[in-house]
Parts: sequence; C-alpha cells; structure tokens
Amino acid sequence: MAIDWSDYRCKGFHDELFVGPGAARPAAQHLVDYLGSLNTTELAERRLAAELAIKVMGITFTVYSEGRNVDRSWPFDIIPRTIAKTEWQRTDAGLQQRVRALNHFIQDIYGKQQIVKDGIFPAELLAESANFRKQCIGMKPRGGIWAHICGSDLVRDVDGTLYVLEDNLRVPSGVSYMVENRQVTKRVFPELFQTSTILPVDDYPAQLYDMLASMSPRLGDTPTIAVMTPGIFNSAYFEHSWLAQQMGVELVEGQDLFVGDDDCVYMRTVYGPRRVDVIYRRVDDLFLDPEVFHPDSILGVRGLMRAWLKGKVALVNAPGAGVADDKVVYAFVPKMIRYYLGEDAILPNVPSYLCMFDDDRKYVLDHLDELVVKPANESGGYGMMIGPRASKKERETFRKLITANPRNYMAQPTLSLSTAPTMTDAGDIEPRHLDLRPFILSRADSVYVTTGGLTRVAMTKGSLVVNSSQGGGAKDTWIVDLEAA
Repeated sequence: MAIDWSDYRCKGFHDELFVGPGAARPAAQHLVDYLGSLNTTELAERRLAAELAIKVMGITFTVYSEGRNVDRSWPFDIIPRTIAKTEWQRTDAGLQQRVRALNHFIQDIYGKQQIVKDGIFPAELLAESANFRKQCIGMKPRGGIWAHICGSDLVRDVDGTLYVLEDNLRVPSGVSYMVENRQVTKRVFPELFQTSTILPVDDYPAQLYDMLASMSPRLGDTPTIAVMTPGIFNSAYFEHSWLAQQMGVELVEGQDLFVGDDDCVYMRTVYGPRRVDVIYRRVDDLFLDPEVFHPDSILGVRGLMRAWLKGKVALVNAPGAGVADDKVVYAFVPKMIRYYLGEDAILPNVPSYLCMFDDDRKYVLDHLDELVVKPANESGGYGMMIGPRASKKERETFRKLITANPRNYMAQPTLSLSTAPTMTDAGDIEPRHLDLRPFILSRADSVYVTTGGLTRVAMTKGSLVVNSSQGGGAKDTWIVDLEAA
C-alpha cells in the first residue's frame, strides 16, 4: 500500500512539508510525490538500509547512563526536512548579522565595555556572568573574532515565523551529524539527488579548515592544526575524531601538548616536538589550563592561556567567548545588533522574560504553568522546565530556584514548534516537533553559514525535547533550489 498523504494531519502546527492534508509545500513537492510512490514495504526497506548504513559508517553518540558511558547508533529519521532556497537566503543573512554583532560584543566586553557604559547592557548582568573570564581582559584575537564557530538553534512557531532560540558559542556540537545525515540519505534515496536540486553540505570540513588556517599566528606558512578532545569518554568524541579525520589534522588530548620556554605550544611526536599553530579545542574553558583555571584539571595544558595571550597560538573558539553563550545575555542580542551594526535584527528572538528584573520575575512566577523556564548556562535541554507539562511539585521547585537566584533564570512562551512527517517505531508516519541548528564560521574577512544545518526531531509523540541525549533524533535538511529545478 502506498502512502496516502491525505491522511497526514498536523492540526494546530506549522508543518515543514505540508500546507494542509495532501498539499505539499513547493520545496517538498518532489519529495512528497516520490515517497507517495513507495509502498509501506519499500519504505520499511529504506529505513532498514539507513540503520545498516549508520552501523557500517560507525555513526554513534554517547549517553551517560547509571554512571556508565553507552555508545548508541545515531537515531535517524529517513524523511528529510525541506526548506526553499529563497527562504534560506534570508536566514543566512540573519545568522551572519547575528554572529557579527556577537563578536563585536565579546570584544567590547573584554575591552572598553562601552555597551555597558552606554547603558545598553546591564553591568549587574556581566558582574554575575558564569562565563566571563577576567583572564581575557585586554586580549584581541586575530580580526577580533572570538566565536569562530557558532551553532544557533532556530525554531518555527505556528504562524511560520522562524525564531532564534539560543546561540551556542562555547563548544557547539552536531555538525558531523549534519554531514553524515546527508551521506546516509544519499544511500537511501540516491535517485532523489539526481532529479532534485538539493544544495550540498559536504564542503563544511574544507570551510572549517580554511577558517582555522586563517587564524594561525604564522601566516604564510602551512599551519599545524589540532583538534583538542577531552578523550574517548566524552559524549561528542565521535565528532572530534570525525572532524580531525575529515580535515586531515591532528587529534590530540591535553597530555599530547606542552608549552615551551618560548611560550609556543608543541605537540609530542615520535620525531620530537612539533609546534602547533591552531587548536580547535573541544574542552571547556575551566579545564583548558591548570595554571589559570582548575588546578587539578588533567584535560588541559599548563601554560596554554599564556601562549594564547601572547599570540603564539590561536584557540578556537577563544576562551571567554562563552560570556555571550548565556540564555539571559541572549535576550539582548537584538539590541547588540542595533548598537554595533546600526541595523534591525533580521531574525527575531523568541520573546523572553528575565527573572533578574522585578516585573519580569513577577510575571514568570505568576505564569509558571504556561512558560518554559531555563537556567542561564545549561545545555542539552537539562535544567529546564516546560510549564504546561510540569507537575505542581516541579513548578514549586522552580519557584524556589528563581526566587533564590533570579539572575540565573529566564522564561519564554511555550512555542507550538513546527512539525514534519516522521516514521514511528511501528512504521507509521506521524508529525513530530523539530528545530534546526545551522553552523556559522567566522574569520577576519568573511562569514560562512552551512546550507541548512542539523535538524533535530523529538521522536516521542507530543514531545518538545529534541536533544539526542534525551531521546531525540535527527533528519537530513534539504535546501531546495526551485529555480534550478
């Protein structure tokens, strides 16, 4: 039996593939027609092929369960999410604008702090920032770029508006899965890539390498670049090793590096020490250098901050960039865009309430059953409360947390996140909520945005939690050029 799309219902939500029952959006029309030509057995076979490809390709992620690290195959849904190129061009421009303003902000915060002096950004917010690093004051990385790699999470509301939900500037992850999702989809639906104009995503490793090389303190020479990982037990280790392999650069741990008497960073090799110019670090700030941060860290390199501050090595992302990776600071990004760039924000923020302000806090406490409450610096969906789905006990717990530390909490309306057709474990096709994480690379002279990004999907019916660590999965994201079709 072939798929009858007229039975597909996503009432009350914006669906990424359909305008209404049986009526596909233009960017999805060819995909929908093709899937409709397959019967349920053929579709199940394609799904099995995807699962086998993921195992053969070794695409895994790590979850922490009962004190153990468990490697699991990447949860993948074979039905892609489609976006028209014309819409994506505006999104691309909005993301470039956003990351430019964020880099201006970070440089300002570690410099003159003019945005604070001018009353645009509250001094008390900076004073209580968990990710402000006083050790970075006075530093200016090459080109004033602090957040070389940013992963901004986008969500679409019921009216079709695309919002920025948050910006990830510390160690944003997931880009390897974006590329691998495409490779799996090409194996499962090769014919669609011959008959549709789907923009590529496989140039990301080359773009990343070029950006990293441009940050080298020894311009003119071929730089030595390394990806610095906390090790095999880190949940993103697959991505660390994948990125190093794709770029053809070294994968190192802290113990593989040392800082010499000349304040340069060296890598231990069988041929003797080799100078390292650029480190793409996937280690959090506080574990980077036991000389400056946690003295008992075994993940970092003693003297690394000293080498960076003296310009002997480039660190990507720069230490201290996380000052802007704060869900409370996020609320001020539209003001940053106006202040630094003299422009209105192309992409809107989700309306937000900051509990540090008395009126906002009162509103949040009075409407806990309606709002999503988030701590300022958690990630992966941890530490948040979805009010409409929380128990009375959970809401009371958050009431106490907010009252005790209002700076650490913000709240947003519970958005009706967009949906897309997704295969269930039983083989049925039902709407599931999703988001999108594009990746933005910044260098001194240009900004690059991935063509689409990582679409994360809540595999559980009705769930709004898309993180893989909490049961979410992923889809391939197609930017479709209708004019070239």
